[in-house]
Amino acid sequence: MEYYTRLLQLVQDCRPDFERFYLKQNRRAGIRLRKRMQELRRLAKVIRDEIQQLRRTFPPRPKRRPKQPEQE
Repeated sequence: MEYYTRLLQLVQDCRPDFERFYLKQNRRAGIRLRKRMQELRRLAKVIRDEIQQLRRTFPPRPKRRPKQPEQE
């Protein structure tokens, strides 16, 4: 859950620069925004890698039995 809070914090930190760039057309806000988007990208990759690693440690799911056709 630590990653989730970091992810939310990064997104919330982007809001002022989003507003400055898109509403006020501030170029420097666009630079900061691109930098934060890159941080989000890196964090998303770390989260994805961890998910893959953790999935491998989960116990296997029981196999389903195929459905039998109903007899009349």
